[in-house]
This record gives sequence, C-alpha cells and structure tokens, in this order.
Amino acid sequence: MKLARFARAGQSPAYGVIDGRELVVLDGDHIFQGFDTTGERVALSGVQLLAPVIPRSKVLCIGKNFLAHVDEMGFTPNVDEPLAFFKPNTSVIGPSDAIVIRQGVEHVQPEGELAVVIGRVAKDVSVENWLDYVFGFTIGNDISGRALQRLEGQWARAKGYDTFCPLGPVIETEYDWTTASIETRINGEVAQKGDASEMLHGVPEIVAFLSSICTLLPGDVILTGSPAGLKDLAGGDTVSVSISGIGTLENVVVAE
Repeated sequence: MKLARFARAGQSPAYGVIDGRELVVLDGDHIFQGFDTTGERVALSGVQLLAPVIPRSKVLCIGKNFLAHVDEMGFTPNVDEPLAFFKPNTSVIGPSDAIVIRQGVEHVQPEGELAVVIGRVAKDVSVENWLDYVFGFTIGNDISGRALQRLEGQWARAKGYDTFCPLGPVIETEYDWTTASIETRINGEVAQKGDASEMLHGVPEIVAFLSSICTLLPGDVILTGSPAGLKDLAGGDTVSVSISGIGTLENVVVAE
C-alpha cells in the first residue's frame, strides 16, 4: 500500500492512500491515526505531494554502508557494527521542493538511500522482531557538504543544513527491502547505482542497532546508506532518486 501526504490549494496538508491516479483521503496522519477514510477521493494530478512523514523526533542515518562508497571516500569500513549519525528533522523537505546550497558550502553531493519509517516505540529491538516496529519504506536523499565533512571530521554541519534531507514521494507499507535497487541521477545522468544486496549491514541489523542506542519513536526515519558515486550539485540542477517498487524522488537545486 502506497501512502502519501499532500497539499491542496487553501487547505491544510492531508494524508491518503494512492489508488491508481487518485488518492483516497484518510481521516488523519496514517502513522498515528490509522487508515479510516473520509470517503473523499482526489486526483493525484490536482495535488502537491509533500514529504510523506515529518519526523517528530529525529532522522537517523547509517554511513559507510556500501563498500564501494567507503573505498571512493577513502574511509575504513565499519564491518563489526554500523556507523550512525543524525540529521535534524528541520532538514526534511518533500518532492519538488528546492535543495538550497548556502553560500560558502562547497562540493555538495547527493546520496540516494532507502529510508525506513518507524511505526512504534522501539527500544532494544531484536534482529528477529525488527519488522514489528517498521511502518514502511520511502526514499531519502542524504545531501552532504563534502568540504565541511572533510574539514570538521564529524558530519553534523555538513549534512544538517535546512533542505538537506529530501524524503518521498510515498511510503510503501508492503515492501521487501532486499529487492531495493537504488539509482540517483543528476540532470538525467546516472550518478549512483546500487542494490540492497551490497549493504554491509542490512535493515534488520540497523533497526536493532539503533534501538540499542536510543529509543526510536513513531515517525522517526532511518536512512540506510548510499551506493558509490561522487558528483557535485550546482544551482539549476535536477536530482532524482529512484528505488524499485517505491518510486522516484525529484528535487531542484538552488544555489544562494
């Protein structure tokens, strides 16, 4: 089931189930209020899709999770356990929103990633029970300022700017993450391409690991790492991330 958060002119954001070319409008936030419908249907062509979830608490990220990407960055792979970091929820934007590169932030690059949306409070989750706590999957783009990442060593500023976490276009609630094929394009040209089979740490291990560090709350989002491919963004670019079975997340780039 594909779920969307959307906007109509003059109305507050709403939630819906995608049914062909229409949205079946839900009575409230799909994560917190379930799937009761209002009885209304609206055409997809008449709405703007928004980020399908705005994390109430945090965006958690896994770095260095594709070996080829680790190699091209000159890092050492974290084989024994994942490398975790955070992006603020204020970095989240939706489909078609602009990624804004602030003046002085150099070598800004996209990282297309499979994103996990948490559906229940999760603490010390076992690898075997990970799916009980997952609401669904969406697409994320971990925008990264490489010059700052290299300069500072830690990644909070390099990855934490407003607009540096596009999410969308939908949440897929019935998804086999092992089949995910990830492709990032800049102006139509492939910049990154990889499969979930290349992950050093799979989704069950990631959910269990992160829940051993901090409590995961409904609406939290986990970005699971990106394939290899380093290419700078510039003002006027269009960047898209496609994941098989979920869709395509597309954003324009604006340079200040």
